Amino acid sequence: MYRTGTKLFWAAFLLVFPPACLAERADRDQPIHMEANQVLMDDTQQISTFTGNVRLTQGTLLLTGDKIVVLEDKDGFKHATVYGNTAKFREKRDGFDQYVEGYGDRIEYDTRSETLHLHEKARLKRGLDEVSGDNIVYNTNTEVFQADGRPASKGNDQPQRVRAILQPKSKKVEVSPYAPAPLIITPSKTLTPTE
Repeated sequence: MYRTGTKLFWAAFLLVFPPACLAERADRDQPIHMEANQVLMDDTQQISTFTGNVRLTQGTLLLTGDKIVVLEDKDGFKHATVYGNTAKFREKRDGFDQYVEGYGDRIEYDTRSETLHLHEKARLKRGLDEVSGDNIVYNTNTEVFQADGRPASKGNDQPQRVRAILQPKSKKVEVSPYAPAPLIITPSKTLTPTE
């Protein structure tokens, strides 16, 4: 029963979030820009800490939070961890005038694996569709999402489940070729009021 329900959920999820068209592909070739109220850079450790109203942009990708810690490896790849009351990310879908948005208490962005991890109270939106769970992983390279709930804890018998709101596709109204032409009403210029 559990496996069938999980398979049905992912089938519906992939219909709403088609995997071949989510992330703006040109983003990964853009430079990373950072803004903050304060920065502490340690070149020997390759760690930079940005605090206060922090913004990270790379093409259409936007990450915001209270604090971002960026680690750079020997190959120049970066791993950014965004902290905040609600850390946020936003990225334009390739080929569409639409954005994917994500929220969590912590977001990790890895330029090597091209993944975003949304942790704790994670939520992902595209248009009116929404998925929430304890953790969500968004791979910008393969353009696949995975959401996980939280198992039951000692103080709480109920596990936190993954939740999704999937909007129906809008139906197009087809007009029959045999339908009568629409009636157009225009005011008359020749009528005069009678007493």
